[in-house]
Amino acid sequence: MHRRQKPSAPEHKRDLAAHGGALSMSHNDTRTFFNFSQLVLSAGHLKSPPVLKHSKITYFEVEILDVQSKKQICIVDKVTPSSTLLDVKHKFHKACPQWYPSRVGLQLERNGPYLKDSINIQSLAVSSIITLYFTDLGQQVSWTTFFLTEYTGPLLIYLLFYIRLSTIYDQVESTKNFRHPVVHLACFCHCLHYIRHLLETLFVHKLSGGHTPLKNMIKGCAFYWGFTSWIAYYINHPRYTPPSFGHRQVSFAALAFLMCEAGNHFINVALAHENHSGLKGCFPSPTYNPFTWLFLLVSCPNYTYEIGSWISFTVMTQTLPVGIFAFLMVIQMSLWAQKKHKLYLKRFYPEVRRKAAMIPIIF
Repeated sequence: MHRRQKPSAPEHKRDLAAHGGALSMSHNDTRTFFNFSQLVLSAGHLKSPPVLKHSKITYFEVEILDVQSKKQICIVDKVTPSSTLLDVKHKFHKACPQWYPSRVGLQLERNGPYLKDSINIQSLAVSSIITLYFTDLGQQVSWTTFFLTEYTGPLLIYLLFYIRLSTIYDQVESTKNFRHPVVHLACFCHCLHYIRHLLETLFVHKLSGGHTPLKNMIKGCAFYWGFTSWIAYYINHPRYTPPSFGHRQVSFAALAFLMCEAGNHFINVALAHENHSGLKGCFPSPTYNPFTWLFLLVSCPNYTYEIGSWISFTVMTQTLPVGIFAFLMVIQMSLWAQKKHKLYLKRFYPEVRRKAAMIPIIF
């Protein structure tokens, strides 16, 4: 039988050392892996470094041509997509200082409508080059200046006739003839009408920052100022005769006039509130104020109250010039009401389709 030989002492120690070293090495590797795992878990998920994206801004070139000759006037370059047409007009003004932005009319087509200043230039772009046609609109004035000038004239002109200047009336007749109370009442009502217009222009109406041609203001002033002179001359004349039915006719007409003025004011306030609040998703609805209940019947009650004021003023004074002016106002207001009613039908069809434009059933 073969006997198993025991290793010698030196060899035995060497084997133990080798075995112990292997155990020690395995233990160290385990601890190292554990520490690395804890480090990864505490640091979170490993992410790749972010890739920097370089954004490219696309610029447009706006070619502006003369609407008549089709000749190129200038090219407005480096127009950003967020720019509006008003920004293009300002750059066009820098290139051509003789044309101010307010008198520049730009069209996408030669016979097309003028583009609004608020239009985003990107909405017009088909390619990187946009072609627009230029029209000189002439000297312009702001809408605020337009209305203040148009309404201040009648207020002052009527007062000049009311005090009976010696250059207008004969002083002997002016001092001899007695003024009927309706003359004073007519002056009060006329001044109240235009003072309301002036105050609403300043504090109620939300006028756009746009402009209108100076010739339009001249035509409007000629119409209002001319008729005011004619009306005031007859009513304040020393030989003016009072209405046929006397005090009863004057009182009824004056009450109707004041009610129409109040209704017109409250309607304008309601419309201005809709514009300021930005809630344009529905047609203006009546409120607890009874003057706004006319919204149930017509889409433009402010025009209804306006012609009601002038018809009442005609009955109160019983003069031909006021009657002619009221008749022309009915025609003009009906045209404006029909135009606005068509716009309302496009935007608020279910709510407006059964309403009249200005006068129930008739218009």
